Amino acid sequence: MIYLTFTLLFAGLSALWMFQKIFYPYFWDDLMYCLKFRKVGKAIMARMKCGIITYLDCFVHQARKTPEKPFIVFENQVFTYKDVEIRSNKFANVFKTEAGLKHGDIVALLMSNEPDFVCVWLGLCQLGCEVAFLNFNTKSRSLLHCFQTCGANCLVVGSDLIKCLDDILPALLDSAIDVWVTAESASYKNVHTLLDKAELASGEKPQVDIPPPNLCSTFLLIFTSGTTGLPKAARISHIKAVMSMAFLRLCGANENDKIYMALPLYHMAASLLGIGGCIDLGATCVLKKKFSASQFWKDCIKHDVTVLQYIGELCRYLVHQPKTGEEKAHRVRIAAGSGLRADVWKEFSRRFGKIQIREAYGLTEASIGFVNYTTEIGPIGRASYFNKVSLPFELLKCHPETCEPVRTNTGRCVVVNKGETGLLVAPLSFTNPFLGYVGNKAMTEKKLLRDVFKDGDVYFNTGDLMATEDPGQELGCLHS
Repeated sequence: MIYLTFTLLFAGLSALWMFQKIFYPYFWDDLMYCLKFRKVGKAIMARMKCGIITYLDCFVHQARKTPEKPFIVFENQVFTYKDVEIRSNKFANVFKTEAGLKHGDIVALLMSNEPDFVCVWLGLCQLGCEVAFLNFNTKSRSLLHCFQTCGANCLVVGSDLIKCLDDILPALLDSAIDVWVTAESASYKNVHTLLDKAELASGEKPQVDIPPPNLCSTFLLIFTSGTTGLPKAARISHIKAVMSMAFLRLCGANENDKIYMALPLYHMAASLLGIGGCIDLGATCVLKKKFSASQFWKDCIKHDVTVLQYIGELCRYLVHQPKTGEEKAHRVRIAAGSGLRADVWKEFSRRFGKIQIREAYGLTEASIGFVNYTTEIGPIGRASYFNKVSLPFELLKCHPETCEPVRTNTGRCVVVNKGETGLLVAPLSFTNPFLGYVGNKAMTEKKLLRDVFKDGDVYFNTGDLMATEDPGQELGCLHS
């Protein structure tokens, strides 16, 4: 009887296991990621209860916890967490006493990848300023547009980028804009120099009167690409910034990793996910001024890189490089990013060893996002039941020409059937706020869908078309 019972039990479990493998092959992957996501969320909330609330708070906490840990490695220079804290304090004191900057001021930052980008940014945060990241690849007309749009009263420019201002500096000075350059001297009249003053400034935290942070208020301004016109300044909330810091942790990185960063720091992927991810983990960032495909694997070996952050084009450049001995002599174990084509993905995995690819989808303006934490090549994320509980979203039927959502006779939107392509939308919430674009109410309103499923509900319209696929239908994968 006992033998029969165990036989039936074994047969039942085997059948259940086979059913799961065939129809829901990623069930355990989905469950484990969900548990990790929940754990990270609880850790963030626990941290906030202890007063570690903002991006800046997280950095200061890490600098106190691991002051001598290397934070940024740049061109054979090593900056510890303590080094960056002291330097950011110096910059903050200069901006407070010399520029009179205070809470609520908007400061534009035009700098290339270098440690002082982070130090200036954190220093301005200490004064309660909102920082607007400017793209140094933007041409003069668009650059002036970006500056005027964000409403900044001060501009900090890197010493290597001062020439970018040749055509627009008179207009800035005529508008009584304070212009600072990260140099000890400048050949331009009425341009303030920062480094000479910082050398004499105190390295102690400045005494400032800043109200308690509102997590749904603006922390940062980041310009979108401007593919449909001039760039738009998206408001980034404190809660989005803090949540973004968990990206590398969710991808499997830890405090012992050395993370290669060649993406531009003015982009959210580098500043919030990358630098923020290092701060969250207490890890080390190997920062590059610009990406070099021919130097990449040499850098990884030299600096013992274990995690790299990519965009699809970066990986494409790498697979098109001639084969070298270094490309498999590295210790890189995780590559996290977005925009990786399936064909490049396959070749990247084949050539460069056992690197876990963590392809993701995310937006500058909102917190909706996905990560492909499986071994399947191609998908940008998972649409599992567990993920929808953690970060709700829907795929709506839409008109193919306009991408406008289809509405019923009662004015409600319609969710697509499984396997169909639909418009990705996500409900606005505390963890998925949308603060809009600076000075562009029309575009802000255009990104919102109202009365989607019931009166009064509001959804963020990503503008991206996606589809769920097998296996598992509701556990299917998302493609843009």
